[in-house]
Amino acid sequence: MNALKRLLGFVWMALAPLLVAFMFWQAADKISKASEATKSNITLQWAIILFIFIPVCIGLMIFGYYSVKGLYDHLPESSAEITD
Repeated sequence: MNALKRLLGFVWMALAPLLVAFMFWQAADKISKASEATKSNITLQWAIILFIFIPVCIGLMIFGYYSVKGLYDHLPESSAEITD
């Protein structure tokens, strides 16, 4: 199971920049195809989408990094196991 967690960590780390690149590509495509009357609205919509999802992708990359490092190998089964 730990090997699967590490493998999926590499998947998440690879997926995050690909998702960001795909979103920028889609944004550029949709904005370039918009008419002059709707271009500002579509630009604003994509700016909001990118503003929200880029931090989500950063978090996905951090999650993958932690998984690759093995920080999820042993998860506590009860609150008694949690120590600070």
